[in-house]
Order: sequence, then structure tokens, then C-alpha cells
Amino acid sequence: MANPTADWEKVGDKFYRKVQLYTAVFDQDLELENYIVTGCSYGGAVALYRDETKLHSFRGTQASKSSIDLYSCAGKLIRRINWDKGSIKGLGWSETERLIVVTSDGTVRCYYDLQGEFTQFSLGHGTEEYGVKACRFYGSGFVALLSNNHLVSVSKYDEPRPKLLATPPEGEVHSWTLIPPAYTLSRSVEVLLSIAQTIHVVDATESEDRLLDIGPFTHISVSPNGKFVALYTATGRAFVITSDFQNRLSEHDSRSKIPPKDVQWCGNDAVVIAWEDEVHIIGPNNAAARYFYEGRVHLIADHDGVRIITNDVCDFLQKVPEVTDDVFRFGTESPASILLDAVEQLENQSPKADDNIQLIRSRLVEAVDTCVKAAGCEFNIHWQKQLLKAASFGKSVLDIYNSDDFVDMCETLRVLNAVRFYEIGIPLSYEQFLRLTPENLVRRLINRREYLLALRISTYLRLPTDRIYVHWASQKVRVGSEDEDTICHLIVEKLSGKRGISFEEIARAAYDEGRGRLATELLNHEPRAGKQVPLLLSMEEDEIALDKAIESLDSDLIFYVLLHLKKKLPLASFFRVINTRPVATSLIESSAQADDSELLKDLYYQDDRRLDGANVFVREALEQPDARTSIDKLSLASKLLSDTRDVSFEHKSLLEASALLKFQDGLDRDLSETFTGLSVNTTFFKLLELGYTSRAKKFASEFKIPEKILWWVRLRALVSARNWSELEDMSKVRKSPVGWEPFFALILSAGNTKLASVFIPKCAGGMQSSEVIAMWEKCGMRVKAAEEAVKSKDVEALDRLRAAAGVGTVEGREIERLGAGLRR
Repeated sequence: MANPTADWEKVGDKFYRKVQLYTAVFDQDLELENYIVTGCSYGGAVALYRDETKLHSFRGTQASKSSIDLYSCAGKLIRRINWDKGSIKGLGWSETERLIVVTSDGTVRCYYDLQGEFTQFSLGHGTEEYGVKACRFYGSGFVALLSNNHLVSVSKYDEPRPKLLATPPEGEVHSWTLIPPAYTLSRSVEVLLSIAQTIHVVDATESEDRLLDIGPFTHISVSPNGKFVALYTATGRAFVITSDFQNRLSEHDSRSKIPPKDVQWCGNDAVVIAWEDEVHIIGPNNAAARYFYEGRVHLIADHDGVRIITNDVCDFLQKVPEVTDDVFRFGTESPASILLDAVEQLENQSPKADDNIQLIRSRLVEAVDTCVKAAGCEFNIHWQKQLLKAASFGKSVLDIYNSDDFVDMCETLRVLNAVRFYEIGIPLSYEQFLRLTPENLVRRLINRREYLLALRISTYLRLPTDRIYVHWASQKVRVGSEDEDTICHLIVEKLSGKRGISFEEIARAAYDEGRGRLATELLNHEPRAGKQVPLLLSMEEDEIALDKAIESLDSDLIFYVLLHLKKKLPLASFFRVINTRPVATSLIESSAQADDSELLKDLYYQDDRRLDGANVFVREALEQPDARTSIDKLSLASKLLSDTRDVSFEHKSLLEASALLKFQDGLDRDLSETFTGLSVNTTFFKLLELGYTSRAKKFASEFKIPEKILWWVRLRALVSARNWSELEDMSKVRKSPVGWEPFFALILSAGNTKLASVFIPKCAGGMQSSEVIAMWEKCGMRVKAAEEAVKSKDVEALDRLRAAAGVGTVEGREIERLGAGLRR
């Protein structure tokens, strides 16, 4: 096997290596020099679009149609996107492998799945008038340069809100680039513009001249960490300065009068300059190395190196990792290098293997760790295995060693080798894999429809697999040629028992594809009603959505559907839908009772619930501030019940209540008192209390107050008004419908003992003598009480009365006299 240092080039005090990833990448007829080539970071897809500024040979109408072609790094065509939407002025990628296309009129398309699906928005801010001149992209956004030198920034693709940056000075922009927000002090994107001899830095608030005098610059490039800027002048000189423009770090003269095609950073340590078929790598202190190619070279910068793409090859140029340098550098005597040599001696059955181990015994742990890390940095599978064998041999000698890193590296390398395979074409380095994360790698495989590999990697790394199954099923309903029943059965059979599967997402894909019945069938397998219902509503399957919501017993979800239906349907249709569903009707009823009486009345009317409808009018009548409105409401309530036999009592009560309000309204107008809202008895009571006897009689007659109630209310009113004369006249009546005891009790409680005593003889007929005696006592008439005691021969009561009156008093002597006859 060739020595791994064979492709190393020394640039200054560092080594750089060029790893050949793929060969025979593109068809030789592709004429790559006539294309704009842009690639996504982390070994992502490559987009090709024919350069509109260059002439090309005519190959028929079909071949001449514009398209954006998406390839893997190995040259496998992923997707061809036909393009007829205008001149493209910006073609770039986000970190999440979304293809961003910007046209001259400011229209932006974001292709999010490598399969032609996109979202679209417009930049605005004068782009329609002035037009987009060029664009520069970074991980989560981009900046567009207009023909009037204005700059429009988009910081998020999920929520695009184009903003105009500060206005730069006028003049020709020779070249420009940007520093992503993550690497600026202001946390806003900063744009570097080469105008005249200097650089202007433009952010959201200001444009600042950096006062350089070595321009103009044909190329500007910012290092991945945002700390350094590479400037290439028209005279062929390259400068590296700090991004704050305070320090000039290095200068290099390319001695070329031909301007380069591209200038990019190789990691954060060197600059790569590419001409048509020649690549220079420039390090500190004017150190340089050269590479030559057959055919036009295109550079795609990544975080830890540069991909170099031609028709023939795809190479990865990077600084040799320190651990790799430590193991393989010529002449090194590092513990890891000795351990690697030891495993080779072991394979050759040489006793030197043990000598090597003893030589590095004290640093064996360090040697094992270095070999493990170096294995991760290798693209060549042979050297991966050799380094892992060395690590395994070393840790077998150790008494105690934590093998977690070794196991993790073995897993990682299996994944990396699988996705680097030319049929997949994702040539991730170990550092890129760590930055990208396994979850995002699986997402990229899903977008390429490499479902089996994505599933195996997810299972191997113990990652969730639900997204893979859902994406596969969504694609199946979009492009499957089978009939809908077969597709549904296949998907359900494949996904049954799988955790976390969202049938709602699959059903939405089917609906978007125009397969409504298939979408409905798939939704029946979605266990979460909250996922089913919104899609069913958007599919206009309103009644099914309502039934699903009711089945879920989620009142909030049911209300959501009901509100949607109420806004959408005529009221009669809405009621027809809910009338057959008692739960929905009950929820609408309970909700309307609180804040929508009109809806409640319509509901009761539609359902022929006349009594409930009348109750709504009654409640409204009770809430009205004036009597006339209340009378109208009660009239409407009684009208509802007029033709119904079962509610004759309620109908009669409503008529009486309406008549009462009318009478009270008349009293309010004629008298200075307020009667509205009082009951029949209270109104009658108040009329008598105020002395309106004739009106009270008319009221009692009109409302047919029963005789007993009339006497009760009249008694209370006369007592309250202290109308003793009329009460005395009432005592002359032979018989009272309520008896005479209430007269005695109420008058006595009002303090008129004399008038109360008038009613004692009327009460005595049906009472015991002791009760009569007590009544006389309450009136303070002990002599009358003593007479009653004599009649009933109650000696005990007589003695008590005499003691209460006092010996020697007039009352006492009279009681003594009455008692003397009883004792004889």
C-alpha cells in the first residue's frame, strides 16, 4: 500500500494533502467551464447552472432548455430542476442543504428537499426597479447586491424578512463578500465591498471605509472562523489581513497577469487560489504549493478544507491533521508511530513488536488515543484498519483502558465509509461529520431517497427512525403508480407497529398530490385526533372532522371544529350538522348560554325547543333596564308557547308576568314610587302601605289574588302603615279567612297592646285557657287574665298572676278578690 505521505505537500512549516475522493465525476461532454458550480458544505450536493454570460454550442431544443442540475460529489444526478423564471443572479446553499435561487427581479426560491419542492418570497426594497446584481450566501442567510449598490439581507429562510443594510458609497464594486453574523461583534452580517482602492464594511447601521490603498481587489474571501480576510489585487498580489483590518499577516505575489477564477480558504490556515487548470495553496510567510489539473477547476470551500471539482476528479485539499502528522510524518518517533510499526511487526511475526511496546510503555495510552483519532481523519480504508488494529493491540496490553472512544470511532468510520461510497457521494471528513451531526446526515440521506441506508445508519447509531418511514410513505403517495387501495395497504402494513409515525403528514402529502380519498383512508390510522382534525378540515371533510373530534372527547378540539364550521356554513346548515350529534349540540348550547343568546335562540328554534327558547327571552327580559323592553321580550316568549298544549301553565304565567309589568309601568308613571320588578303580592302590599286603597282593590281584582293571600297581605300592609282605625274596623267582621291569631300577633309586635287585646276574645273560641291567659298577659291585662283563670279554675295561674301584680296593689287586690271566690 502506498505511503499516506505520498500526496503531502509542505507549505511553510505545515503539511497539506490532496485526497482523491472520486474519479470520472462528470461526463466529458458537460463542458464544466461553461457552468456556474456551487456546492453545499459538509460534502453536500453540487448545483450546476449554465453561465448565461458564455456562448455554448447548440445541441437541439431539448438540450438548450435551462435547468439547475443537482449532483452528488461523485457526479450522480440527484435532480434536474427545469428553470424558466428569469435570469439567475444568485445560486447558493444553506447549511441544511437547501438550494437558494435568486433572480434578477428579487424573487427567491428555497428548494428544501433536493426534489424540486420549494417556498418562494420576494426581496422587495427596490429589487424590481434596480435588479439584483449578485448574491453571497452563508449558513442561514444571504445578502443581495443591487445594481445601485444597495444591499438587502435575509437572515432566516424559515421566516424571511428582507432588510436593507446601510447605504454604501457609489462606485464600481470590483468584488465583495460577507462575514456571517456569528463572527461579528454586532451579531449582524457585515459586507466587505471593494470600491476604488479600499474596502468598505457595511452592516445594518453604518458603512465604514477601512482606508486601504492597495486595491482594487478582484477577489475577497473570509476564513471559516471569520478572523481573517484574503485579498487578491489586479496586479496578482494576495494579502491576508485580520478581519478588523488592523494587522497585515502575509503577502504573496502570484506573478500572474491572468486573474484567478476563484479564491477560497483552506480551513483557517491557508488560502487557495484557482486559475483555469491550476491551483495554488498559500500559507504564512509567502509559502506556497501548486497543483495542476486537466480541465477547468471549481472550488467548494468547507470548514476544514476545499473540495476541488473538475470533469475528471473530485479532490479534497486540507491541512494534514496533527494526529495524522504525528503518526505518519517521515522521521517521526512519536508513540503512535511506534505503535503502528509494532502492529506491522506483529503481523510479520517479528519479535520487534514487543520491543516497540516496551519502548513506549509509559506513553501507551497516549499512543492508543492518537491512533484512534488518526483513524477518524483517514479517508483510506486500509489505513483506517491499520490504525484501529494498532489501537486495539495497544489497549490489549494495557491493564485498564476505557474503550468508549475506540468503539465510537469504529461506529463512526462505518457510517462515514458508507456515505462516502460513490453511489451515495457524501465525502464527509470526520470533523465535518461531528459538525453536521448524525441526525442531519440521516436527513440528507432521506432527501436523496436513500431510505435503506438512512434506516440502517439510524438503527446502528440508535437514532429515531420515524422520520425515514414517514418520508418514504410521503414519497410513495406522491409518485406511486399503484391504485390508492394498494398504496394505503402497503403503507399501513409497512408502518404498523412503528413508534412515532405521523399518518397525518403522509395523508397531507396525499392530499397535496390530489389523492383525497387516499388521504382520508390514511388519516383513519392516525391515533392522535389533534393531528387528524386540522387536515380533515383543510380537505373539507367537515363532518368526519367533527366526528373524530367528538371521539377524542377533547372539548377544545370539538370547539375548534365547531367554530370553523360556524364561520364556514350558513346557520341552518350548521344546525343540521350538529343536531344529530348531542355532544356538539350540548357544547354549543353551553357556550352560547354564556355569551351568544341569539345563537341560542336560533338553536332552540331550529330544534323546536320552544320552552327553552322562551326561557332565553325571559332571561333577557329580566336583564332589561326598562319595563317596556321587558314587556316586549315576555310577549315574544309567550308567543313561542302559544300553540303548545304541554306548556299551558308556562304560557299563562308569561301572560300574567307581562300584564304585571304593564300595570307596574303605569304605576311608575302615575305615582312617585317604583313598582317595576316587584311580585304581585309585594305590589299589592306596597299600594296598601302607601294608602292607595282603591288602586290596591283594582290590582287585587285584576290579578285575582286569592282571599286568604289578600287578607294576609292587607293585614301586614295595615300594620306596617300603622293604620289602626282600619284594623279596628276589620275586627268588627264576624269571620276572618286567615283566623284572628295573626291579627293579634302582628298588632302586638307593632306595639299596640290595646288594639291587640280586642282580638283576644275572637281567638279564644278555639284555644286552651292557658293560651288565652298568656295572650292577656302579653297585653299587660292581668285582671282579664285572672278572670280567664277563674273561668278555667286554674289556681296555679291565678297565684302567678297575683305574685306578678304585687301584694297590696290595686291589681293585686282585684286578683285576690277574684281568687277568693274560686277558693270557696
